[in-house]
Amino acid sequence: MQYRNFGKLDWQVSALGLGTARLPRDEGESSAIIRYAIDHGVNYLDVPYLRDAGEREALSRLISSALGGGYRQRVKIAAALPVQSIGSSVDFDRCLKEQLECLGVESADFAIIGWLDRQNWPGLHEAGIISRAESAMADGRVGALGFSFHDDYQTLRDILNACDNWTLCQVKYSYMDVDHHPGVGGIRLATDKGLAVVVSEPLKGGRLVNKLPGSVAEAWGDALRERSLAEWGLRWVWHHPEIATAVSDVSTLEQLEENITLADVAPAGGLGVPEQLLVNRVRDAYQALKPVTCTTCRGCMPCPRGIDVPRIFELYNDAVIYDDIETARAIYREEGHGIERCNECGLCEKACGRNISIIDWLKKAGKLFED
Repeated sequence: MQYRNFGKLDWQVSALGLGTARLPRDEGESSAIIRYAIDHGVNYLDVPYLRDAGEREALSRLISSALGGGYRQRVKIAAALPVQSIGSSVDFDRCLKEQLECLGVESADFAIIGWLDRQNWPGLHEAGIISRAESAMADGRVGALGFSFHDDYQTLRDILNACDNWTLCQVKYSYMDVDHHPGVGGIRLATDKGLAVVVSEPLKGGRLVNKLPGSVAEAWGDALRERSLAEWGLRWVWHHPEIATAVSDVSTLEQLEENITLADVAPAGGLGVPEQLLVNRVRDAYQALKPVTCTTCRGCMPCPRGIDVPRIFELYNDAVIYDDIETARAIYREEGHGIERCNECGLCEKACGRNISIIDWLKKAGKLFED
């Protein structure tokens, strides 16, 4: 297993981290996966926040089973605290308490506030969440503070400048996200501030390895005889020296074994120029499949009806180009979008610099996501 420097902290993190979000429900099987990862050098464990008490209890049993016998001392735990559940400082304490109880520990190595963006950050900042998180660090409930993020460069800069105690920044990053929320520029900004950058969904939740479109397969050509789609995707992420670790949410031991094997042989800067150009062509092939030419410039925002048009188009485009309606629909519902609120006032279309027929596309997205 290769290791990389972890920002401000005096330890190195494994190039591959393990996420627990997609582990099988069988406690014994999941425990074996976690222990296998740790035995093979993985030292970063990403744990989601589960709102359902029954699911938290099940995860608690799993974590306790997997991290007994000295395994807890060999891994750092990052506990997620989603913004939907921490609208106030009281909520922060409650969610952190639930996470610590779920993990069966008195302290988490990292508390990850997320997902932060331009919509929720001002309110959280005003509510004093950062001060409450720093208090949790002071009394030992949290070892270090981080946040997850999905938005533009300017918003990221504002968040970074608001707190001197940020240690970690988690972003969704794959070869399809080089220019997108926050893209490679945002990643470099975070590392310049001394933060470790943790990547989630390096394969876009499996969408880069499933249902390969014909034009994309043609772009890959013979390269897939040399390396699998998973290997190409992970190698591209690890190629960036700014990345501390890439979190893999596996559901089987076989997937973990493959990823660990790759992490042993994929150093930073490991892709040559021809390989980078190949991935660029693959990205272009995917982008050509986008039905809506929205660039998420957000010139159409804010919407008087509270509709996040660019985000809805992003989800719609993903559903089409990756042929994965269910994932996009699930995210749409989880994020609480409501296309039905549109009254067709037309303000967004007047402001769109690309002259997109926004109202018509919203209707198509509504049929896809809400029917």
